[in-house]
Amino acid sequence: MTAQLDLHDLPDLPDRRPLYGCMGLGGTWDTAPYTAADIAHAEAAVEAALAIGITAFDHADIYRKGKAESVFGELLARDPDLRGRVVLQTKCGIRQADGEYPGMYDLRGPTILRRVEESLTRLRTDVLDVLLLHRPDPLAGPEEIAEALTSLHRQGLVRHFGVSNMSAAQIASLQAHLDVPLVANQLEMSLASRDWVEAGVLLNTSAATENGFPHGTVEYCRANGVRIQAWGALAQGRFTGADADDSPTARLVADLAKRKGTTPETILLWWLQRHPARIAPVIGTSRPERILACRDAVGRECELTHEEWYELWVTARGVPLP
Repeated sequence: MTAQLDLHDLPDLPDRRPLYGCMGLGGTWDTAPYTAADIAHAEAAVEAALAIGITAFDHADIYRKGKAESVFGELLARDPDLRGRVVLQTKCGIRQADGEYPGMYDLRGPTILRRVEESLTRLRTDVLDVLLLHRPDPLAGPEEIAEALTSLHRQGLVRHFGVSNMSAAQIASLQAHLDVPLVANQLEMSLASRDWVEAGVLLNTSAATENGFPHGTVEYCRANGVRIQAWGALAQGRFTGADADDSPTARLVADLAKRKGTTPETILLWWLQRHPARIAPVIGTSRPERILACRDAVGRECELTHEEWYELWVTARGVPLP
């Protein structure tokens, strides 16, 4: 059995430090086999992430129909030392439509166990550092989920567990049945997706009725040691690089980057990292040049002032705070 690690024995589990999101690796979103070119593409992206100091890699069993995990497994097989240098995180719980069944969320115990075994095989490793439950499944009770996670932990197949896209109440319900702590919650967070911050600020205003983010989730995570990870952190290039629009927000991001002697990508990530919830952004681009542009978010302290952070927020909102 693999030695079980205490949370504090895994220092590279990100705490503000970015992860690399592997959704863009593995070729096409279908069952066509991945190619040598896809492996080379993945290798270039991973090497760029490692070059700027990223050591945690985020997967999901559905990314590229499992091929994202498979090409990463190819890289681990080519470099036997790589596994010891990285934190491997994957997710399960989404079942994509396949012509016979509709798309659904599936956190039934046997499904979790099977999906983990499949991920371990594709990644060519005998243990996952972190397993996240990708989406809540309303038909799977917390007792059943906890039993499956406990089994995986006792077998030494998974060291740590977390969730993704879950509210404070859902996390608390599951944690009540688990002896091991849930260590992470991955949520959509960016300068373009601001519900997470506005939910706690717009309370008792008319704008709150348009905000669907579960109130108290960020606060719960902070109070209970659940590390927050932000997917979509670069806002799909909306404010940076060749894909940037000509909005006031994109112009402000570029101006701040120039003033700080850094890149627009770093400004977006700093905006998340500046928050006291100690948010760890997930960098999802597979373009090495954009990964390298995130270097200062890994190795340099956030330099956004209180006023600059608010300027970015208010500009992205397009209307003043109430």
